[in-house]
Amino acid sequence: MKTYKFIISGGGTGGHIFPAISIADGLKERYPDCEILFVGAEHKMEMEKVPAAGYAIEGLPVAGFHRGEIWRNLSFPFKLLRSMMKARKIVTSFRPDCVIGVGGYASGPVLRVATNKGLPTVIQEQNSFAGVTNKILARKVDKICVAYDKMERFFPAPKIVFTGNPIRSNLVEGKKNIEEAMEFFQLEENKSVLLIVGGSLGARSINDSLMAQFDALKESGIQVIWQTGKFYYKSISEKLEGKLPGHIHLMEFIPRMDLAYAVADLVISRAGAGTISELCLVGKPSILVPSPNVAEDHQTRNAMALVEKEAAVLVKDSKAKEKLVPEALKLITDKPQLEKLAANSTKMALPNATRDIVEVIAELLEKRES
Repeated sequence: MKTYKFIISGGGTGGHIFPAISIADGLKERYPDCEILFVGAEHKMEMEKVPAAGYAIEGLPVAGFHRGEIWRNLSFPFKLLRSMMKARKIVTSFRPDCVIGVGGYASGPVLRVATNKGLPTVIQEQNSFAGVTNKILARKVDKICVAYDKMERFFPAPKIVFTGNPIRSNLVEGKKNIEEAMEFFQLEENKSVLLIVGGSLGARSINDSLMAQFDALKESGIQVIWQTGKFYYKSISEKLEGKLPGHIHLMEFIPRMDLAYAVADLVISRAGAGTISELCLVGKPSILVPSPNVAEDHQTRNAMALVEKEAAVLVKDSKAKEKLVPEALKLITDKPQLEKLAANSTKMALPNATRDIVEVIAELLEKRES
């Protein structure tokens, strides 16, 4: 069998990085001897997370375009030009058989070079509202793997393949590890657990909402696993010093999300596409607080896909400070409603997303060789 080479480009957030790593793992399973190179953006979290997952990565100096602060874009054309030159050098020297873009700054230059060279190319679009980069690239790539219906609004219909979003494979296995999870988070049995995640960097409005209603959270006695995120952990820890009860567990980052999902009775989260796919796959009821600071308000669109199927509850970011904690404390005691949300979210799960994306790639390789 031929030794295939793959480039996976993109990143910037966990929502891009974790699906990319899942695709890489799927390719390794299908083609054990294959070579995989990631291409990300310098100084972004993929430069740390990808090597930690065991894969090589190259960084591009590319950066995003700032819509609000135009003066910050002065260096944008120069960084883009340098990124195009470096992307061309990487693709030419590595000589991949297929290039996969997962969104994020680095995806654009690498996919543009690959399509210009006539290489097989695939885009994986996680969101229900396509990003600008992917909409531009869609004209030239071979296939576009999507996770939501009606994506022909953004992409050529013949190129679209409905696969779902790939997620970390260990999450489902974590369902079996209740005892390990209880010990890991130092939890008591037979008490409800509220899991709060705002992404690896954190979500200011979710953290502010919990701080604003901290007394209610404290007096409820509900066990809480609270991931503050990297940006907010220090300030929140200082404000709550000496005030944290034993049932509220404050963490900068949760290293074992499989265990966190395993014990959670209810999850509070942003509405990134990857997180929503995870919640459906693990079958967890959730309160979604879409971030208002994303392009085209796509997190609200992601969340509504679940809300319309009665698979999640939505609290607007602007109303979170007054509504989030009361809604969570009310919902976590309503067992029939939790069960209904969980059952409906499970119906929306697409557990074979990684395998299906790898199959799309395999078909492109076979087509090129035939």
